[in-house]
Amino acid sequence: MFRRTLLNTTRFTPIRTTTPKFISVRFMSTEIKEAIDKAVASSPVVLFMKGTPEFPQCGFSRATIQTLGQQGVDPEKFAAYNVLEDQELRDAIKEYSEWPTVPQLYVNGQFVGGCDIVMQMAKNGELAELLEENDALVPEEEEGDDVVKAAEVKPNRD
Repeated sequence: MFRRTLLNTTRFTPIRTTTPKFISVRFMSTEIKEAIDKAVASSPVVLFMKGTPEFPQCGFSRATIQTLGQQGVDPEKFAAYNVLEDQELRDAIKEYSEWPTVPQLYVNGQFVGGCDIVMQMAKNGELAELLEENDALVPEEEEGDDVVKAAEVKPNRD
């Protein structure tokens, strides 16, 4: 009897609903949130990346570091954090920014974006403006001095 009822009810057209969306929920610890807050505030320009500026461990991190260098970011006003050294940081930074990938750039505590956004901003001039507005670039006098010093060094051709 139950079986027949079940079969009869399956003949009706089901009501269509939207596909349920699955939400990945992670809750970072208070300690890691405070550590990220402190890291983001540690310098005017902060990059969470895979590897280090000297030895990036992925192409996106490498491209972001190169872009920041081309923009003239002052090394004294820059900090980088290697997410590969700490799995908790690697997971938590994505939750912190609500951005799914690394690298992640912050300027004066504000999340800017990942590699794709940084590259687009550099291309259209917005990144240079943002860095200049936030006094994160090498001062022009020092930049000129570096160019002169570099030009004065001549290779030994003996």
